Amino acid sequence: MEIEKGALHPMTIAAHEALRVFTELGFEVAVGPELENEWYCFDALNVPKNHPARDMQDTFFIKSKVISQNSKESFVLRTHTTSATARAVEAAGKEGRIPCAFVSIGKVYRNESTDATHEAMFYQVDGMLVVPKEMAEEGSVSRLKGTLLHFYKKMLGENVEIQLRPSFFPFVEPGLEVWVKFGERWLEVMGAGIIHPNVLTNLGIDPERYTGFAFGGGLDRIVMVKHKITDIRYLYQGDLRVNQF
Repeated sequence: MEIEKGALHPMTIAAHEALRVFTELGFEVAVGPELENEWYCFDALNVPKNHPARDMQDTFFIKSKVISQNSKESFVLRTHTTSATARAVEAAGKEGRIPCAFVSIGKVYRNESTDATHEAMFYQVDGMLVVPKEMAEEGSVSRLKGTLLHFYKKMLGENVEIQLRPSFFPFVEPGLEVWVKFGERWLEVMGAGIIHPNVLTNLGIDPERYTGFAFGGGLDRIVMVKHKITDIRYLYQGDLRVNQF
C-alpha cells in the first residue's frame, strides 16, 4: 500500500524560517510557559493592574487552585511571547551576560473578536536586545529598523514594502508599528520600540547603564502575506490543503 508523504504546516515552516533568520543575527532562542503568571505577562512589562492596555489584551485567566492549592498567584494563558524573552533577559542580567539578545516564537491567546485577520489563538514572534549604553547604537531605533527590514525581506522577499508608524505600547518608548503591503492594502504585523526603563528595572537591569529594543508580532500574518491567504481562520481549520502551500 502506498503511503502518502506528510508535510509541515505553513506555520511550522514559517517558525523555523524566522528562528533561522534571528539566530543567524546572533539572537538566542528563549522558551517560556504558555500558562504564565501575571508578573511576566503584564506587570514586569509596565502594564500594572487597571492599566488600559490590559483591556486590549483581555484574555483567559486560570483559577489559582487549579495550579496549586497553596498558590496565591493569578495565572493567564500568555497574551504575547514577550513573557518568554523577558524571563530570558532577566536571567541573562543575573548571570552578567549583557549584551544579550533573545527571540521567542510560540502560541499566544487573547479574547479577540474573530475575523479575517484576528483569532483567539495565534503565533507570535518576539525579540528583545539589551546592551550597555556605551553600545547604544546597537540598541537604537535605526538598528531596530535595520533588523526588522532584514527579517521581513528574508521572510517575504526583497521586494516587500514596509512602513514604520509611530504608536504606543507600554513596554517601549518610543513605540512603532510595522506595516506590510498586503495586496492593495496595508496590514499591521508588529509592534516595536526602545525598551521602556520601567521594564528594565522590573527585570533587575539598571536603565541608567543599559538600553535596547524589543519587538513582537503575529507570525500568522506573515504566512498570510507570503501565501496570499485572505482569512487567518483557514490556518486552524484542519484542512489538509493548507499544507500544500
